[in-house]
Amino acid sequence: MQKFFLNKLFGRIEGGSFAVKYWDGSVEHFGEGESKFTLILNKPLPEKEIINDPALFFGEAYMGGDIDYEGDLRAILDLVFKNKDMFEKESKVLGAISKLIPKSPNRNRKDIKYHYDIGNDFYGLWLDESMTYSCAYFEQPDNSLYQAQMNKVDYLLKKLNLKEGQALLDIGSGWGELIIRAAKQYGVKSLGVTLSEEQVAKSKQRIKDEGLEGQVDVKLQDYRELASSGVQFDRLVSVGMLEHVGRANIPDFTAAADSLLKDGGVFVLHTITKQVESESNAWMERYIFPGGYIPSIRELVATLPEHDFYIKDMESLRLHYARTLKFWADAFEKNLDAVRKKFDEPFIRMWQVYLNSCIYGFRYRVVDLHQFILEKGINNELPMTRHYLY
Repeated sequence: MQKFFLNKLFGRIEGGSFAVKYWDGSVEHFGEGESKFTLILNKPLPEKEIINDPALFFGEAYMGGDIDYEGDLRAILDLVFKNKDMFEKESKVLGAISKLIPKSPNRNRKDIKYHYDIGNDFYGLWLDESMTYSCAYFEQPDNSLYQAQMNKVDYLLKKLNLKEGQALLDIGSGWGELIIRAAKQYGVKSLGVTLSEEQVAKSKQRIKDEGLEGQVDVKLQDYRELASSGVQFDRLVSVGMLEHVGRANIPDFTAAADSLLKDGGVFVLHTITKQVESESNAWMERYIFPGGYIPSIRELVATLPEHDFYIKDMESLRLHYARTLKFWADAFEKNLDAVRKKFDEPFIRMWQVYLNSCIYGFRYRVVDLHQFILEKGINNELPMTRHYLY
């Protein structure tokens, strides 16, 4: 009975050919032509759990070794995302209590600690030397990952239209590359806030090494706590952080940005987006980004008018993120021996699926990446054309 259900399920997959080796040794082929890979099912798989949430079930089954494969993981994921409607949870309804209750600073700290405090040595294995963990910007096809990350940081700084002596705040400042580069190139005084102890430690060391103490600082602090202090900045930037605040906290995030930015100031927001509102991927939320939520553009933009934010520019860097993730996934694979010295096989499989599946999430537009240039109130001083960006 289980094999009958699985054969029907796999038979619905279009756009590729593959084989499935079942727990009893039998092999079935699906699609036309030579199989590109073989799925290995080491035990019977429960029909009910597959139907309830296919992505969560298959992700957990691979992590636990109930499912394995021969061939190329990316070929599998490419086919999965070509047939993405089959692997999404049936319910698209929003409004679960857990999504509607705002996240407290303490909950945010726990969520961030789970992902970002794995260890700087771990991230250093597969990020570029600047430790930049967000979408790069490939000005040229042959850009290295490091060059593309520097392109991205420089691009963001140009979008901020910084002037010497201004105060810049980076919400979710990562390992500090942007706040350091802003101070060195534009003579601004920059502050970063993050909830990751590992990121604070690394950032402070980098600031000291650059001789920028007094001009650049980083704090282990929630952005809402900083907003309540009454301090304001000329420029505000946030890169890859909004995805962590949770759906119910998006209006609070915009309100905090309003409080933190002076009238006439510029806010550059770099965030993953979705076309329409939907529940978070349960596997991703459980194992990679607890508490995460990717906003749609319209629910994000809907929070702007009441805080007098105007959209100056909006740009999609979707395919840039797909290429960035490929660099990360390739580097992760090259350093598996080092990863295995500290982490077990389920962890390794989890990160392989995460990094590689995100490549195809962006390629097949399950998710997007947008940079917004927002003006607070009236600002007639920003250039009228985009020449200053390029």
